[in-house]
Amino acid sequence: MNIFRFAGDMTHLISILILLLKIYATKSCAGISLKTQELYALVFLTRYMDLVTDYVSLYNTVMKIVFIVSSLAIVWCMRRHPMVRRSYDKDLDTFRHQYVVLACFVLALILNEKFTFQEVFWAFSIYLEAVAILPQLVLLQRSGNVDNLTGQYVLFLGAYRGLYIINWIYRYFTEDHFTRWIACVSGLVQTALYADFFYYYYLSWKTNTKLKLPA
Repeated sequence: MNIFRFAGDMTHLISILILLLKIYATKSCAGISLKTQELYALVFLTRYMDLVTDYVSLYNTVMKIVFIVSSLAIVWCMRRHPMVRRSYDKDLDTFRHQYVVLACFVLALILNEKFTFQEVFWAFSIYLEAVAILPQLVLLQRSGNVDNLTGQYVLFLGAYRGLYIINWIYRYFTEDHFTRWIACVSGLVQTALYADFFYYYYLSWKTNTKLKLPA
């Protein structure tokens, strides 16, 4: 494992901790898309199906468990916690994510590195993660104002994927048989979706004003 992947993993972990802090400290999930969180839970459950069959390292196993458990915990809080669920912006979170899931699954059946059960679902998880942020971005555009913790959550989530792109470039030049082209292309698409958010986050930071996304 190289430093870029480690930095990406830590940035991803920070984004999750920020979101958990927001939910547990404020007992509110206002500004957070449940549909994006459900998509991420599905991403981790399908990507890490090898958790009980393939052992890589203690670090790898722990990170897989952390991502699965944290994503399911966030979904549970937003759906079941008596105080948190009351703050959920259901009227703003209307992105039809079921069509995204279906499209990604069909794409995984067509474009995969090997037509096996595990590889198809791995490809599905990569495609789905690339677009999982869409419901969140749409919700933020509709709500207009973005609170600090939500903005930082999305920022670190986008930064994590950017660091993974550097990781893939590094591995391409240093490993003889690195062929994860699906992850590379999907990662570029995912990072591109954050471009607008990054721009307005930078303007907000530069002018020391509250972050607002245009509708």
